[in-house]
Amino acid sequence: MDIKEEIHALSEEMLTNLGRLVAIDSQLGTPSEGKPFGEGPAKALEEGLKIAEELGFKTVNLDNYCGYAEMGEGDEIVGIAGHLDIVPVGGDWTYDPFRLTREDDHVYGRGTTDDKGPILEALYAMKLLRDHGVKLNKRVRLIMGCNEETGSKCMAHYNQVAEELSCGFTPDASFPCIHGEKGQLAMIACSKNTRIISMNGGFVSNAMCDTCTTIVPDEDGLKKKLESALSRTKLQEYKVTEENGELTIYAKGIPAHASTPHLGVNAAGVTFECLAKAGFEDDFVEFYNSHIGTACDGSGIGLKFADEYGDLTLCNGIVKTENGVISCTIDIRVPVTLNETDIRKMCQDRLEDKNGRIEITKVVAPLFFPRESPLVNALYKAYTDVTGDTEHKPMVIGGGTYAKSLKNIIAFGPEKEGIDYRIHGADEFILVSGMEEAVLIYMEAIKNMLAI
Repeated sequence: MDIKEEIHALSEEMLTNLGRLVAIDSQLGTPSEGKPFGEGPAKALEEGLKIAEELGFKTVNLDNYCGYAEMGEGDEIVGIAGHLDIVPVGGDWTYDPFRLTREDDHVYGRGTTDDKGPILEALYAMKLLRDHGVKLNKRVRLIMGCNEETGSKCMAHYNQVAEELSCGFTPDASFPCIHGEKGQLAMIACSKNTRIISMNGGFVSNAMCDTCTTIVPDEDGLKKKLESALSRTKLQEYKVTEENGELTIYAKGIPAHASTPHLGVNAAGVTFECLAKAGFEDDFVEFYNSHIGTACDGSGIGLKFADEYGDLTLCNGIVKTENGVISCTIDIRVPVTLNETDIRKMCQDRLEDKNGRIEITKVVAPLFFPRESPLVNALYKAYTDVTGDTEHKPMVIGGGTYAKSLKNIIAFGPEKEGIDYRIHGADEFILVSGMEEAVLIYMEAIKNMLAI
């Protein structure tokens, strides 16, 4: 039996174990004693470490922040870091998000690609290397984190209590290899004065606001004008209803990750735009349309910029109304050649006027490894040796991964260009054939990193 046949023979077992992880709702919960991210992430970590133990690995739980499975001996550590926490489920699922469902090569469930499935791909790569007697001159450690989606506090804890990695990767992005990640700028745009009664939409700050419900006072002819404006948009669905002198506007856009907002349709942004087109006069409608709008390039706040590694992008994730104030989360992914000082200078004159204000809440520096670095070469070679694909090259992405939280690692797989795995959206899936190939790629990657 060759190695591909051996991996294929293990695929059903791998899927069974993936089902065990998918069945756990590991969204960020309410912290309690010994469970810093709530019940779900702690339970997922327990199950993940249990699977690793069943496969014969020694495991360590680091206070339910994260844990790891390990093999080999030595002072140096080759690391793989994945996460067991998930984003909120949201609506419009065809399949039960917490029950693994297979249809041919597709396997559906929340976390299948982001990032429970890739953790198992790496774990089975380690198992096969061990079973084949590959000599390990370093330790190989698979870290399972519990807070990647909401701040990566799990890796901050790891850095405090565990050893630094010599090199490694996080299977939380795309093949062939990610040698850079854009910086991140988080903002909140707030109304000062608005006639909008309420506006609420979106589930997470790092994904496009794809549904939005807005209530405004009814005005003569407004309903008809709104329906006319909405009918000429790219919304998947819309509805305007009148009751008790108020109009309720429902808008359904298209979901997209904050790193690729051009793939989505911002339901909140379209609503603001259509309110203006319908003649609804409002200070915050004017502010939103001039500063944020439906464009994804940051031009409204003076941040339009591109370098050889990619464009700046802007995404409105959540819109909510509290005590008469509308707030909108803004997630901006910043090209690797811009620093924080540059960013603040570019947008400082566009953050506030009489109609609204924008506050910078977080700045995350970009990550960049030269294309010729030993780690990039080791991982890229593993990919090309297994797939034969030399057309696709190492790239820079807008997404953020554990590579920004742990030293000496970069993102590596498992997604492939041209496939929408629906991460952070409804009906997230992974391909069984892709899982099998990723196991083989990760086996080669680990061997290459052992030689660095």
